[in-house]
Amino acid sequence: MLRILHDTKIDFIRHWRTAIILTAAFVVIGFGSAFVNGWFTSSIEFTGGTLMRLKFVSAPNVGAIRSALDGAGVRGVEVQQYGDATTYTVRAQEAEQVAEQESGATGVSKKIEEALRSSLGAESFIVEDRMAVGPRVGAELTRGAVIAVLVSFMITLIYLAFRFDRNFGIAAVIATAHDILATIAFIKLMDLEISLTIIAAVLTVIGYSLNDTIIIFDRVRENLRKGKKEPLYDTLNRSVNETLPRSVLTHGTTIAATLSLLILAGDIIRPFAWVMTFGIFTGTFSSIFVASPILMWIEGKYPRLAPGTTAKAVTPVRA
Repeated sequence: MLRILHDTKIDFIRHWRTAIILTAAFVVIGFGSAFVNGWFTSSIEFTGGTLMRLKFVSAPNVGAIRSALDGAGVRGVEVQQYGDATTYTVRAQEAEQVAEQESGATGVSKKIEEALRSSLGAESFIVEDRMAVGPRVGAELTRGAVIAVLVSFMITLIYLAFRFDRNFGIAAVIATAHDILATIAFIKLMDLEISLTIIAAVLTVIGYSLNDTIIIFDRVRENLRKGKKEPLYDTLNRSVNETLPRSVLTHGTTIAATLSLLILAGDIIRPFAWVMTFGIFTGTFSSIFVASPILMWIEGKYPRLAPGTTAKAVTPVRA
C-alpha cells in the first residue's frame, strides 16, 4: 500500500484565525457581488421558457439574429456564444414567452427557428438542442429542488444526532453550513447559472465535506477514548495528522476526476465539475480549519468529553 505523509506533526489548528479571516472574506466578496451585480441567474428549468442551441454554417451576426427575432415578435431574447464562434444559444425567458409554453411545449422554439431560417437562410444553421419548460413545470421543478435540499439537511442532522454526541454534531453542522455559504459565493463569483445540475453538485459537496469531517472526528473520538493525558488541542492536531495520508489520496484521486471533467467534458457538465472541484477544497478546508477549532471552543464552554478524559484535557484554541 502506498504510504505518504505518515507520522507528520503539523500544527494545523494554530492557523485557525488566518483561515477564518480568509474564508469569511471570500464569502463576503461572493455575497457582496450578488448585491452589487444582481442575484443569481436561474435556468429555464426553474423560471420556464425556451432554450435552443444553434450551430451555424459560419459565424453569424448577433445583431441580425436579434433583429430577426424582434421582427417575429419574440422580444427580450438572450443570444450568447456557446463554445466556438459558430455555436450560439438563444434563450427566451420573458413572461410572455413563458406563458406561451402553456399552450404548446415547442411553440416558441418553432417560432424562433422559423424566424431565423426566414431571415438568415433555411440552411444557415442546424438546431443541436432545444429545451422548452412551461410555467407549471418550472414551478414544480423549483419546489422539488427546495424539498430535496431541505430533506438532505434534515437527514444530515438526524445522522449527526445518532453518530456523534452534541458537541461533535454541532461542530460538524457549522462546518457544513460554512461549505454551503462558500460554495454559493463561488457560484456567484463564477457567474454560474442555477440549474438542477448545480443543485445536484451542491448536495454532492455537502455529502463529500460531511464525510471528511466525520472521518476526522471519528479519529478524535478514538484518541480521546485511549485516555491519553494531553490537551484537546493536541488531540485534534494528532487526529488530523493521522488521517492526512487518507485525505491526500482520497482528495487527490477525486480532484483528478473532477479536473478531467472540467477540461475534457462538454459545457453541460462543466458547471457541475466547477462546483465539485471547489467543493473538494472547501470541504477539506472546513474539516481542518472550521470543524476542529469550533469543536475546541464548544468543548471549552460546554464540556462533554469521551470516557477516560478529564476537563483538564481542554485548553483554549491557541492564537
